[in-house]
Amino acid sequence: MKRKFLKALVVSCMAAMMLVGCGSKGTEGESGNSGNTITITDVRGEVEIPAEPKRIVDLSGNSDILSLLGYEVIGTANSDAYDYTKFPAYLEDTLKGAEILGYSMQDTMDIEAVMNLEPDLIVISTVQEKMYDQLSEIAPTVMIQLEALNWKDDVRAFAKVFDKEDVANQWLADYEAKAAAAGDAIKAEYGEDTTYLSFLASGGQFFIFDGAGFGSVLYEDMGLAKPAGMPAQTDISLPVVTYEGLASIATDYIFLIATDEDLAQLESNAIWNSLPAVKEGKVVVLNSSPYFNQGYSSIGRNLLVDEIGEMLNETK
Repeated sequence: MKRKFLKALVVSCMAAMMLVGCGSKGTEGESGNSGNTITITDVRGEVEIPAEPKRIVDLSGNSDILSLLGYEVIGTANSDAYDYTKFPAYLEDTLKGAEILGYSMQDTMDIEAVMNLEPDLIVISTVQEKMYDQLSEIAPTVMIQLEALNWKDDVRAFAKVFDKEDVANQWLADYEAKAAAAGDAIKAEYGEDTTYLSFLASGGQFFIFDGAGFGSVLYEDMGLAKPAGMPAQTDISLPVVTYEGLASIATDYIFLIATDEDLAQLESNAIWNSLPAVKEGKVVVLNSSPYFNQGYSSIGRNLLVDEIGEMLNETK
């Protein structure tokens, strides 16, 4: 993977997406939806949308959130970050039947393909702002702002727009209880103070997960312990360390996310092979696709909570 592309990908995946707004019900709008409309406020101002959209095209990368709120998208840009022609494994069931229109961090996509789906609502992020005028001629278009790290705020914000706050709050409560129970089970088996590190290996550099993605599932959701010497995450970018920086992190277990090429490079390095967790066989190796992005998806996180204990069992 080219370093320039990876840097953009890392920043983009850590971005959280937020909508603000709600509105009053109106009459039938220009979308052609047969029911009522509501007026919501997005980053461009007020937008009249169907109160109960049936044919949603989402280019923002939030199709997973729409799904847990009870909506099905007919078109999506939630494609795999390493292969834009397929869904990430953790969303295959959720998005089955939807047409892939691109990747959510692309600033342009196929307008004709969107139009052919005959949507009654289009959701985009500010990344696709240059498409707004064309898309809004097809159907009511809501633009969201890429924000910082709290994924739960994104779920709640979407829920507020679509008047599904009760659904979102229940889903989040169920997830929090499930993640805490899974973390407690791991601590009971492996020890309260046992530490865990997760990182992406790419081109001889190591992108450390802390306040978002895989790391936040471990530390914030499951309550597992961070290792000493880990660089703190101060903004949306993942902290990056070299081999020497990696060696300074004193961890009991490692979740290594890498492509086959980066894994081979890592395993040939003397510093890596000298790490205590490596010598003791306490490394869980995960493929970059889908695990690099999975921790940034609400549905992906839910699946990770089920998987992490099983992953650790494989190191025994």
